[in-house]
Amino acid sequence: MLWSKNYELEENQMANTATGAKVKQERKITFKNEEHEKFYNTYLSKCRYQDSYHKTLIYCLGLSEDTRRNVNRIYDFETGFIKPECLQEGWQTSGSERIVRLAFNLYTDGTPTTDEYDDTEEQITETRLYSVSDIFCTGDARYFWEAIKIRYPDYCFYVDWEEMFYAED
Repeated sequence: MLWSKNYELEENQMANTATGAKVKQERKITFKNEEHEKFYNTYLSKCRYQDSYHKTLIYCLGLSEDTRRNVNRIYDFETGFIKPECLQEGWQTSGSERIVRLAFNLYTDGTPTTDEYDDTEEQITETRLYSVSDIFCTGDARYFWEAIKIRYPDYCFYVDWEEMFYAED
């Protein structure tokens, strides 16, 4: 069973009255289960900011019981820093590794765990684990897409830009 709930997501769409004004719109967020939604609501409030970066990070980390249980080994809520070394800890499964890599990528816009390796070959191998085919080859792919929509709402929801700017009055 899917859990869906409407949440307010801020979009940076142009408004008719003010160029660059932020428009708040409600978007439905699909959660994997009730535990996922509870985690999202509980831990998002512990973040220093409630922006799209943090919303996406917390959404991803709430997907599995493993990542929920080890959230403080993955992310430091006081400093706002991720903990890349968590991917080398024994509690990780292939599924939780995918979740953490996607969360880190969407949060930092990079491949931060690559820096954990000194050897160039190991860095290349780690970077490849961030590929779409490696991350999305899972039953959680639908929720990964949901995370992308949370992170990039301006690009994931249809807006007819021509109509908005070039429509005849």
